[in-house]
Amino acid sequence: MKTLRPYLIRGVYEWLVDNDQTPYLLVGANHPGVVVPMSSVSDGKVILNIGPTAVQGLLLGNDLIEFSARFSGAPMAVVVPINAALAVYSKETGKGMVFEEEAPEDPLPPEEKPDKPDKPSLRVVK
Repeated sequence: MKTLRPYLIRGVYEWLVDNDQTPYLLVGANHPGVVVPMSSVSDGKVILNIGPTAVQGLLLGNDLIEFSARFSGAPMAVVVPINAALAVYSKETGKGMVFEEEAPEDPLPPEEKPDKPDKPSLRVVK
């Protein structure tokens, strides 16, 4: 079954924007695949403003959160694997949702194929 996290993030994000709140995303910056401005990282975490006026091209996908934003005036493409998203909440009220830290998902090991016999194993029975 797919993780519930991306659906909850999208729901809380939409709820915050509908209520004129500034959505913040707390990210585990040391998680593999995270691309964030390292100058903003503190204690292995970074808080990102993902409000509609702060970012461009926001994609809240099932596997990744992606957007473009400016940090100290320099444009940057930000990538956050969904398991690295630790919270989404309102800047103004702190209301939102916090998630447990999860290890990155391991890719499925390749399926082991049974060895093929040299000859067919069927015989003719009379």
